[in-house]
Amino acid sequence: MSDALFLGIDGGGSKLRVAVVDAQLTPLARQSAGIANPSIIGHGKSQAHIRALLRSTLQQAGIPPEQISAAGIGIAGASHLHSRGWLLETVATVLPNVRLVTSSDLEIALVGALGRRHGILLLAGTGSAVYGCSPSGERLQVGGWGYLLGDEGGGYWLGMQLLRGIIAAHDQGRGLTELGAACLAELNLANTRDLVGWLYRSKEVTPARVAELARLVLHEAGDGDDEADKLVQAAAAHLAGQVDLLRSRLDYPAASIAFAGGLLQADNALSAAITGRLALSKRPKALHSPAIGAALLAKLEWSGL
Repeated sequence: MSDALFLGIDGGGSKLRVAVVDAQLTPLARQSAGIANPSIIGHGKSQAHIRALLRSTLQQAGIPPEQISAAGIGIAGASHLHSRGWLLETVATVLPNVRLVTSSDLEIALVGALGRRHGILLLAGTGSAVYGCSPSGERLQVGGWGYLLGDEGGGYWLGMQLLRGIIAAHDQGRGLTELGAACLAELNLANTRDLVGWLYRSKEVTPARVAELARLVLHEAGDGDDEADKLVQAAAAHLAGQVDLLRSRLDYPAASIAFAGGLLQADNALSAAITGRLALSKRPKALHSPAIGAALLAKLEWSGL
């Protein structure tokens, strides 16, 4: 066991990440590359990106593929968008005889953050989701429906709430608030009407770009802006409520909570508000990255745990 080596692949989020670790989860090599989610770039490009980064990471570690005991991969939509067969085919070209454990990006983030399978993960980045696993092995997810159907409390949602507030103030003849003026200044827009052209006519305005406005909301809330604080409190209520819902559905009131996603990986107004609503003593900090979480998941499966 002490000589066993494990590889983890994190295919969620905006980057592809690969890590090689020893049995104590000490990283031997870590690399990242651009997005590899097949739902976004297509299965062919995704396979090419994953295989190239696998080879590069193994080369960095100075480890031949046959020395890897097991590998884990977590990718968004793994349970319904990408078949296990496709994932096996993708990895087998580089690791032909390695046991592969397939999972979701949420599960590997949970396992990495807590260092074990069971607990609850709250993710808030561009979108939002809550994922949990009970000690008995029951797995459930709340949210994560995407920016058009849900993702309340995530960055896109916060950004759109900000924009809608600016429009509502304009329609009611109230003019720009300090937060609204700061938003237009950040977008380099002269007035509220210019939001239409920015949002609907610019090819560069992706959901991720709208989600970047959440940073402004968090910054202004931290500086004491009441309007920004109300948006943050609304987001925190949504997210903490989803955690409470999942705890109830799993019948797991004592579940350890992990935070993930760009909005919750630092001390800010949102992470503080959620920490308070969940009655946590401090903001949870991850033990390991999702890529190492994938490697740990592979180790657990390989060990029969």
